Amino acid sequence: MIVNSLYIASWAVAVVVLLLLFFAAKKKVGFGTRVLIAMVLGVVVGAVFGKEATDLGTIGSIYVNLIKMIVMPLVIATIISSITSVSDPNMLRKIGTKTIALFLITTGIAAAIGVVVAVIIDPGAGIPYVQDAKFAAREIPSFLKVFMDLIPANPVNEMATGKVVPVIVFAMFVAVAITIEGNRKPESVRPIKEVIQSFAVVMFRVTKLIIRLTPYGVFGLMAAMAAKYGLASLLPMGKVVIAVYIACLLHFVLTYGFLVTFVARVNPIRFLKKIYPVLAVAFTTRSSYATLPVNLEVITKRLKVSDRIASFVAPLGATINMNGCGGLYPAIVAIFVAKVFGIDLTITHYLLIVGSAMIASIGVAGVPGPASISTTVVLASVGLPIEGMAMVLGIDAILDMARTAINATGTTVSSLVVAVTEKEFNREAFNNEADEELENYDVSSRKDGSKTVVAG
Repeated sequence: MIVNSLYIASWAVAVVVLLLLFFAAKKKVGFGTRVLIAMVLGVVVGAVFGKEATDLGTIGSIYVNLIKMIVMPLVIATIISSITSVSDPNMLRKIGTKTIALFLITTGIAAAIGVVVAVIIDPGAGIPYVQDAKFAAREIPSFLKVFMDLIPANPVNEMATGKVVPVIVFAMFVAVAITIEGNRKPESVRPIKEVIQSFAVVMFRVTKLIIRLTPYGVFGLMAAMAAKYGLASLLPMGKVVIAVYIACLLHFVLTYGFLVTFVARVNPIRFLKKIYPVLAVAFTTRSSYATLPVNLEVITKRLKVSDRIASFVAPLGATINMNGCGGLYPAIVAIFVAKVFGIDLTITHYLLIVGSAMIASIGVAGVPGPASISTTVVLASVGLPIEGMAMVLGIDAILDMARTAINATGTTVSSLVVAVTEKEFNREAFNNEADEELENYDVSSRKDGSKTVVAG
């Protein structure tokens, strides 16, 4: 009877919180503020009611499913519209090269930071190896399998199964074909370009509607998280959690701070304020794909990056930009496992960890569970016991929050840097315009980046 009463009480409190968030929106409380309030209240409710609040995660699951619903059509629309807006193939090649280079370099730096932090904190010290009978090591896919997974054999099936990379490849082929045909016979492809542009506008409108639900989804996700993971579960692996979060913070401040301040030449504090919704959504949903719609809106509407750059970099970043999952996290786990098993690592091993992390971040983009696969690849490359990874899986959700926030931020920073180098960043608007709330933007009035940019 007590259990049922607590369960009912948790839902009653949840309804009250949701109503408060609704009225806060009506009173024009800022979007970022409402997300922060929802995050805090979710943690409080989950911690107070414990396991009886676990089902509140249903609210968050509904939100995440709605986000997943729009990812595939949004990716197709943005990729095709962005590529077809670039008439010069050389420019497209240059943008693609810069983007992938940024992803690789920042992932390598993240792995190096992870190594340094793990060596200093030494998260595996004093922790004995405890074998998990249920653990089954993830199989490292061969290069040929990874390569074949990137090729869309059936685009419709790839969409249905949530394989984003093959869908991006398919969209690129369609976009390139439209561009080639457009150079030969512009009139023949004008109708399809107009349809795609209109479809993109509609998808951005759908995105806007779903983004409005973010505070409610965040509350449900955080309540379930706090209910499932108490303080007791974190204590034995506390140093691992600390190491990952410190590494994420250092990468955020040093790497992203350098790129924003000295490469993009914008105020880092202003930048942080503008991208806050991306951090909040990525941290709570733990999904780069779920963050993609918000990231696109923030990049174009708040950072004033052209649609063309944002529509190309953001979907690609949600797939292969893994500074957190493929960079610093595998590095920290590798050093943790080495310590637990009493294996001494040399400078050569550290360099191998960084190099394999960079390669794995691209190589496993087409398979599910990129953090686990990347970590498996790194452990195998250094010759460390893969089963040691099982010890950190119990706290993976806590770690994944920080990893995803770093991934999503890296995509935002890369979009800004590429836009600045391509002179498709409206610096005047970035510096002078007040920050509007995401749901107040009229996405139907989006213009082509080439018509609205100011040289950076």
